[in-house]
Amino acid sequence: MKKITLLACACALFLAPVVNAQEVQYVEDPAQGYIFNRMQDNWFVQAEGGVGVMMSYKDAQMKFGKRIAPKANLFIGKWFSPLLGFRIGGHFEQMKGATYNTKNPIGFRTDHNDWLKSGAVADGTQLFNRIGVTGDVLFNLTNWICGYKPGRFYNATLYAGASVSWNFYNDQADGKGSWKYCGSMNGQEGAHSRNFALQAGLLNSFALGKHVDILLDLRFDMVQEHMDPGHKTWIEYPSAMLGLAYKFGKTEWNAPVVPVCPPDYRPQLDELQRKLAEADRRAKDLKNQLDDCLNWKRNHKCPPGCPDPDAHNRQPITTIISEDAPLATIYFPRGKSYITPLQMEVVEAVADVMSNEDDTYRLTGWADNWTGNDDINIKLRHDRVNGVAKALEDKGIDGDRLNTETNNENHPHATSLASAPLGRCVTIERNK
Repeated sequence: MKKITLLACACALFLAPVVNAQEVQYVEDPAQGYIFNRMQDNWFVQAEGGVGVMMSYKDAQMKFGKRIAPKANLFIGKWFSPLLGFRIGGHFEQMKGATYNTKNPIGFRTDHNDWLKSGAVADGTQLFNRIGVTGDVLFNLTNWICGYKPGRFYNATLYAGASVSWNFYNDQADGKGSWKYCGSMNGQEGAHSRNFALQAGLLNSFALGKHVDILLDLRFDMVQEHMDPGHKTWIEYPSAMLGLAYKFGKTEWNAPVVPVCPPDYRPQLDELQRKLAEADRRAKDLKNQLDDCLNWKRNHKCPPGCPDPDAHNRQPITTIISEDAPLATIYFPRGKSYITPLQMEVVEAVADVMSNEDDTYRLTGWADNWTGNDDINIKLRHDRVNGVAKALEDKGIDGDRLNTETNNENHPHATSLASAPLGRCVTIERNK
């Protein structure tokens, strides 16, 4: 009945979560896409600094190293989704290049011969600063290809946009003159001093934390050129910049929450209830059989003075146990002679008994004959019995009280292959 009761308790514990699991749960489902965050979320600022170089056909007349000049950007922007965003800000660029216009170049330098290559066909050099505003549309390439993942270390973002700039130059080659807002139209202030540009690039972001990124911005501009009257072209202007980005407020995205209905466990529940009812029926049947046996015994007692024909064949249970049963049996894994932690507890219990007695004891090592060969089994018997004797001595039992021996036959009750494990042991008996 105790086993049936335990089975019923286990079934009850299992059935409780099954019933609760039928409740509908609500989880985010990325397969449904991602929802827009609030307007105040997903804003960022970016600051970048690096170098750019003018690459038009006239600029190519100047040494490459002489054309490299500083560049900086400052942006504020927002992501509207894991894929799309925008940024807008200001930029500063110093432009160094060559020109055919020797009369009115922007930022003409009198020391231009030092800037030009040997045999250059351009007539003059120019240096000026561009200050303006720029805006870009951002597209997160990593989220598009790999799917959105919060906290990703690296993101690659493509962008494209446009800018407008105003040109300023110093009228002295040594930079000690005055800065003018002027273009190349006969030196008139403001004439041809504003130009437009189209840009595209790859923004590489490396996360330092939830709100801070390191940036590597690889950019290419096509700048409208108003530097040589009558020769309006476009200037190719690649640049590379390093920077930092700080993200405000919420930086992640949430998927729509959808209800999820769990599987229907009612068939399994019905089957468990059926098995429990069957087990209960069998338990009641066994109880009835036991009651019948007990009632028969109570109703068929031998009268007083009635001789018991089997009395001479019976011995007190205490006599059987004291004469035949060993004090303890230590069991071993097949082919092993070490004492397992569970069997060591038996050894400790036997040591406690021995410490309160004065008897001597006989320790016998066994190894079954159904596996291995004689050489292996003989060694196992010796190793097992000596290991147990040492363990008892370690627990404070005098070794003189322990007699060790081995038996080269199976354990008396090991009469088949199925019972062979019973012979992989060391028995401990009191000496008679």
